[in-house]
Amino acid sequence: MNRFIIILFAALAAGPAAAQEVVFSPAATEACLDGLSDPALFTTCIGASANQCMEDTQGGWSTVGMSGCYEQERLYWDARLNAAYKEVRAEAKKMDAEMAEIGSSAPKQADALRDMQRAWIAYRDATCDYERSLWGGGTGGGPATVSCHMYMTAEQTRYLETAGFGE
Repeated sequence: MNRFIIILFAALAAGPAAAQEVVFSPAATEACLDGLSDPALFTTCIGASANQCMEDTQGGWSTVGMSGCYEQERLYWDARLNAAYKEVRAEAKKMDAEMAEIGSSAPKQADALRDMQRAWIAYRDATCDYERSLWGGGTGGGPATVSCHMYMTAEQTRYLETAGFGE
């Protein structure tokens, strides 16, 4: 009987969150990025699509809505980050091979890139854990954490997308 009550309670508690459908499109972020007159203003575009999502989603400014919209934009940036990492890593491996061919003892770029990215992930997680702690256990901690992950992922994406290209 207790097991049934726990399952029923869990289903009822998840009901409102599961029923809330997030309306997300990366269009606002992409339009903002396309319209930048100065690439240094990149950070002003982070969160544009999440904010539009909160406007377009019923209950979008609720804790659950904000978390969902921030998460959708984080996923957008994460896909771009992974694509940029793959491209930069391929170039780094190519450079490492060229350097090895001429007998260089220069540090391996691919290894340095991998180590940097691993360290960045730990830094991002620790930073966003701290961000959450600032909410003292309140309900705003969830959206704050996801927002932090979104911003930091976007910034790392920009770094990798411009790595070695002088931007």
